[in-house]
Amino acid sequence: MRTQQHKGQRVGVFVDVQNLYYSAKNIYNAKTNFAEILKVAVANRKLIRAFAYVIKADVGDERGFFDALEKIGFEVRSKDLQIFFGGAKKGDWDVGIAMDMIRLSSKLDTVILVSGDGDFRALLEYLRSMGCRTEVVAFGKNTSQKLADEADSFLDLDKNPRRFLINEYRRRSAPPPQKEEVKAKSPPTS
Repeated sequence: MRTQQHKGQRVGVFVDVQNLYYSAKNIYNAKTNFAEILKVAVANRKLIRAFAYVIKADVGDERGFFDALEKIGFEVRSKDLQIFFGGAKKGDWDVGIAMDMIRLSSKLDTVILVSGDGDFRALLEYLRSMGCRTEVVAFGKNTSQKLADEADSFLDLDKNPRRFLINEYRRRSAPPPQKEEVKAKSPPTS
C-alpha cells in the first residue's frame, strides 16, 4: 500500500531545472513558474530542503534567474556546460540529483522529484524500498510513464498549465479582445 500525504511529513524537493524549462518552452512556448511549483509540491507539509539544479551556459541573464530561484527558497546547485571537441555539448545533473536524494532520504519522509526524466525510475524504486514516500511533479506530455507509475503520486502540470507557467503564457493563450460589432437587424423577409 502506498503512503499518503499528511501535514507532519518532512519533505525535500529536487528540481531538474533544465527538464522543466525545456518542457514548458517546447510544449507551451512559455516559462515555468518555479515558485508555484514549490508551493504546490510542498502542500502545507514541512519543507526540509529544496534544491534547484542548473547548468551555467553563460547566456542571457542567468545570474538573475539563479538569484530568483534562491529568493523563492531553493538552494541552487550549478554546473558548467561541458563543450567537447567537435562542438558537442553536455549538461545534466542526474547523478548529482540522485546522490542528494539518497543522502537526504534518512531525514525525509517524502522526496519530491520535479522532473519527467525516466532515468530516475530506479532511484524512486530504491527510495520507496528505504521507506520514503516518492512524488513526481512534471509536465505529463514530457514525462516517462514508467517514472510516473513508480511514484507514490504524480502531479501532472499539464492539467493546469496556467497555474504553473508565468504570465507570458496567459497573455499568449487568451484570445485577443474582439471589437463589439453592432449589426442592424434587417427586417424579416417573407
